[in-house]
Amino acid sequence: MKSYTIHLIRHGITEGNLLGQYVGRTDLPLAKEGVANLEELKHRSPYPTAQVYYCSPLKRCVQTLRILYPEAQPIVVEDLRECDFGDWEGKTAKELADSDENFAEWMESNRVVTPPNGESGGVFMQRVCAAFEKIVEGMMRSGTSSAVIVAHGGTIMSILSAYGLPRANFYDWMTENGCGYSLRITPGLWMRSMVAEVYATIPEKPVEEEDDQKLVINLAREAANRAFGKKEEE
Repeated sequence: MKSYTIHLIRHGITEGNLLGQYVGRTDLPLAKEGVANLEELKHRSPYPTAQVYYCSPLKRCVQTLRILYPEAQPIVVEDLRECDFGDWEGKTAKELADSDENFAEWMESNRVVTPPNGESGGVFMQRVCAAFEKIVEGMMRSGTSSAVIVAHGGTIMSILSAYGLPRANFYDWMTENGCGYSLRITPGLWMRSMVAEVYATIPEKPVEEEDDQKLVINLAREAANRAFGKKEEE
């Protein structure tokens, strides 16, 4: 039976990433460090190619796709954009903890809180998943067997926590800038259970770098869990 592959890639580094800011709707371009990092990653290990290329409308994703796939003609999907952090946009966790009592309380609890004037997690996940399902359905109708999606960390984590196999929590799917995951979708399994097999990471890394990568990702997961009020299981 025919299967479909979708490669999810997070955009390159922005100034907001370097400063540790919450950046969602803000349309930041790539930082010079982000451009250099993408070029280095591309040189060290080729990125998977595809028949069709999708991306978020924000500059950091469009620029990333152009660097990694200069010959591609991307299809912009509005609902692949990052979560809107409202009044928290452009601020660091420390700045918010010092100035916003609600944020400080949120970090110390397990409550689900929507950023003031921002987008709730439920609304964000709903729009991202609807966009992803539309892409999958379009591929199946047209017979397109492979796609690349360049999007945001939150977008990728939403997709994989909803559809990815093996099953894992939202922050377990955190990935570094310029990196991502490859999915394999079989029509029968998708129609029955709406799941996709996560079969590879992007880009592939030499074996000796795997332990260092795991350490970085684990530290990032811990920081994200603290920022979003999720506590490690005891």
